[in-house]
Amino acid sequence: MRFSLDAGNTAWLLTSASLVLLMTPALAFFYGGMVRGKSVLNMLMMSFSAMGVVGLVWSLWGYSLAFGPNVAAGWFGNPFTNFGLTVSDASSPAASAGVPALVFVAFEATFAVITVALISGAIADRVKIGTWMAFAAVWVTVVYAPLAHWVWGGGMFGADGWVAKHLSMPIDFAGGTVVEINAGAAGLALALLVGERHGWRKDPMRPHNLPFVMLGAGMLWFGWFGFNAGSGLAADGTAGRAWVNTFLAACVGMLAWLGIERFRDGHATSLGAASGTVAALVAITPAAGTVDTYGALAIGTVAGAVCALAVGLKYRFGFDDSLDVVGVHLVGGLVGTVMIGLFATNGNHDSYYPAGSQDGLLYGGGFTQLATQVVIALAAVVWSFGLTYVIGWVFKRTMGWRIPQQGEIGGIDRHEHGETAYETVTQGSVRTGHSVHIGHSVHIGHREIRV
Repeated sequence: MRFSLDAGNTAWLLTSASLVLLMTPALAFFYGGMVRGKSVLNMLMMSFSAMGVVGLVWSLWGYSLAFGPNVAAGWFGNPFTNFGLTVSDASSPAASAGVPALVFVAFEATFAVITVALISGAIADRVKIGTWMAFAAVWVTVVYAPLAHWVWGGGMFGADGWVAKHLSMPIDFAGGTVVEINAGAAGLALALLVGERHGWRKDPMRPHNLPFVMLGAGMLWFGWFGFNAGSGLAADGTAGRAWVNTFLAACVGMLAWLGIERFRDGHATSLGAASGTVAALVAITPAAGTVDTYGALAIGTVAGAVCALAVGLKYRFGFDDSLDVVGVHLVGGLVGTVMIGLFATNGNHDSYYPAGSQDGLLYGGGFTQLATQVVIALAAVVWSFGLTYVIGWVFKRTMGWRIPQQGEIGGIDRHEHGETAYETVTQGSVRTGHSVHIGHSVHIGHREIRV
């Protein structure tokens, strides 16, 4: 096959890759604002370190595992075919769109990075940075890359897979299974393994910087246009459809979450606005190119409302998912993936519609596509939760996950990184312009601080 470069599609995918890469620092601010002030640097570091670790793994064997030729009946790709990014433009999955192989590699790398970073919110405030980084390398290899191969690399969820042959072709436009359900199920497994934060459900653990949260959510929303509108690999009508659906779903998801808050708690909060936006973005991700305007509005509304209720499940079932990775990403991913089976439609020429898929139940397609979407959603949950639990258990028995209790109480930033984000007390002095001695007290406003 001869490769013919399409400059427009290539420029759009490079732009989309850059937008998706921005989502990981955006997530760092989103998560960083939600933790206490003594943990914010560690939260930022968990996202940034994921970029470093996953980028290295992806360049060596990760991409090949996800997009190499089928091995073991499509369970994963051959890790040696494209080892070290020895790729061919003509054989790239993006060749038909006229996009060079390395541009496709870059785009997919950013998806792997953000998926790993998402998991970190479930175990905030309490784990060793070294264990986290080692886990990230193993997890992206063993869990993420094979699931990406199933969905996007021609593996088990592809045209020749069991699901397509016995039901219909699964639809996951931009990562409802690979990214959202995958990260949410992994977060649940680690939250159960690592255990509760010291003082959880007893001490106040409120967000320390809500402007950070709002900034992070806004940057995520911006980056998500590359995430979804870039996933068709072309600058065309499907990209436009995905962009509009992404925008509309986030709008109504925010409103739905705020409505639940107002009715339940009497207040519509900034944290709720940010969370509702992200929940709807999660849900529209697998459906962005396959549903019409009404489908996008329905998915966004349901996701905003359901996720607003789901974040309370951790208190009922007793697992400390620090930043609601389960309630937002697992639940939101399930909502979006399954609701494709209701709202998928090929009625618009600008829609993404893989051969062998069917219209959703509400568009005259019957139950087949709905059953297909339920099957792939459950398969992703079982795969991610099961393997993550095993990997996490091995790290618990070897490197160990938890920092010492005193380090957690004093602040993971200082314990793990030797830094604090907001330095107010230094050795021998307080930032008031006056030198004091250890063991003496100093008054700042109406507060007395002993140093």
